[in-house]
Amino acid sequence: MPNQSRPKVKKSRALGIALTPKAVKYFEARPYPPGEHGRGRKQNSDYKVRLLEKQRLRAQYDISEKQMARAYDRAKKAEGKTGEALVIELERRLDALILRSGIARTIYQARQMVVHGHIEVNGGKVDKPSFRVRPDDVVMVRERSREKHPFQVAREGGYDTDGETPRYLQVNLKALAFRLDRDPNRKEIPVICDEQLVVEYYAR
Repeated sequence: MPNQSRPKVKKSRALGIALTPKAVKYFEARPYPPGEHGRGRKQNSDYKVRLLEKQRLRAQYDISEKQMARAYDRAKKAEGKTGEALVIELERRLDALILRSGIARTIYQARQMVVHGHIEVNGGKVDKPSFRVRPDDVVMVRERSREKHPFQVAREGGYDTDGETPRYLQVNLKALAFRLDRDPNRKEIPVICDEQLVVEYYAR
């Protein structure tokens, strides 16, 4: 389980990306790293640049280093560019797609929904956030969980972002359900990352 002891706002500023909606306003007000030397000019080595990009991608999916390395190993075996395959691999995680669907507000909430047994895939309970959803899989909130407050908020569109629902998902918020129509394309996936730098980090 990834370590979440560091405040998410501070982590957002250190990585240069807003990891939660709450972090957005803080990030806009203080667009520099945390700490007394946060505004200072820093010399970045190639290694440090690649490491930061890897950490940014990891943070957006809230995964451990071991999970990231495993996803990279799978991406290396896929057809096409390894970096794009890596992001697509991560996007097919159950918790990531719950976030994209609008059923959860943050990746942290999506993970919690899965771990606590509120989610089913194709009619069977799944409690692993890392579960890899396949095209035509149907994901929904379990019947016994639907009246819980977070899911009532989701049903009314309370977690919907201003952005459009990704085209690879078919979502029915009223039914608290969605289907993965097809594998995502990298350009459709709303993560901030230069994935080629991540590939260079692991290939070093």
